[in-house]
Amino acid sequence: MEHAKPLPSYLVQRYQGWKATTYTENRAWYKRLATDGQRPRAMVISCCDSRVHVTSIFGADQGEFFIHRNIANLVPPYEPDGDHHGTSATVEYAVTALKVAHLIVLGHSNCGGVQGCMSMCSGEAPELEEKSSFVGRWMDILRPGYDRVKDESNAELRLQMLEKEAVIVSLENLMTFPFVREAVEQGSLSLHGLWTEIGEGGLEYLCPSDRSFQPV
Repeated sequence: MEHAKPLPSYLVQRYQGWKATTYTENRAWYKRLATDGQRPRAMVISCCDSRVHVTSIFGADQGEFFIHRNIANLVPPYEPDGDHHGTSATVEYAVTALKVAHLIVLGHSNCGGVQGCMSMCSGEAPELEEKSSFVGRWMDILRPGYDRVKDESNAELRLQMLEKEAVIVSLENLMTFPFVREAVEQGSLSLHGLWTEIGEGGLEYLCPSDRSFQPV
């Protein structure tokens, strides 16, 4: 692998600092995690965006969350077609093997992926319509959400509405997975929708009765 390079020095320094402080001070805890395995209570599906830091938002430590990140925190519908499905595989493992009690979809403000979906669906990004566009084909998942907000005239509000639709569409798609639906109906799993406003540090939850988002 001649293309692989050593880590840049700033990452090496950060690792060494972590190993000398946080790890050393909690060595027994890390050893226990390694030998006893993970038992997270919740799975979080969030965006890849570097500004969304799930463990910081909830003050979580190692072993608490099973986290999956992808573009625009989307979950595709259940499609056992034999193709590669990273998100679907992660959901399956969390629900059937780890037996998480909570499954959280976390959206966020100023989401570039959602903006890409908006541009694509409104005809402003033809490059995303190309079959070869991985981002475009992934954002196809959100087209039903776009159809629900496309008539909003305020562009800023329309984008925020679509960011929240990304959460709603993902929750709807999660219920198409038989093992998710079974766990929810049995009461062993609960689904939660959240949206965070990055600049203000705000957090809103999806109210299932009217599909609105309310402050936590």
